[in-house]
Amino acid sequence: MSVLLRVTVTDGASPPEYATSGAAGLDLRTIEAVELRPMERAVLRTGISIAVPEGFEAQVRPRSGLALKHGLSLVNSPGTIDSDYRGEVGIIVINLGNAVVKLAKGERVAQLVVAPVARVEIEVVESLDETERASGGFGSTGTK
Repeated sequence: MSVLLRVTVTDGASPPEYATSGAAGLDLRTIEAVELRPMERAVLRTGISIAVPEGFEAQVRPRSGLALKHGLSLVNSPGTIDSDYRGEVGIIVINLGNAVVKLAKGERVAQLVVAPVARVEIEVVESLDETERASGGFGSTGTK
């Protein structure tokens, strides 16, 4: 399935692009050099704005290589870009590693995955149907 993603590009930015023919995510690049100390957060500018088609969202996800090599992750992963947002795409990163992470201008820093979104109707009810798990929370199915 192919979906049209309209993109504006400013400040010497590069449009998002797939690194390989089998890539699920489009690479996003920063338009500024940044240094992050351990546990430091920052919003990286991309210089792009996008028009996500109605019925879809764009998810901003971390790059696994940066996570493994440097401990770099996204604070709100995945970050969601709604179909009615038209501002610049920003990437909220955090350095979870033990050393300063230096990102160069133009470096690939995140991935953008476009996915369909189901709209739901809300029905308030007195109780929910029973399941085997019931109200078992975090870790309740992990050791069976």
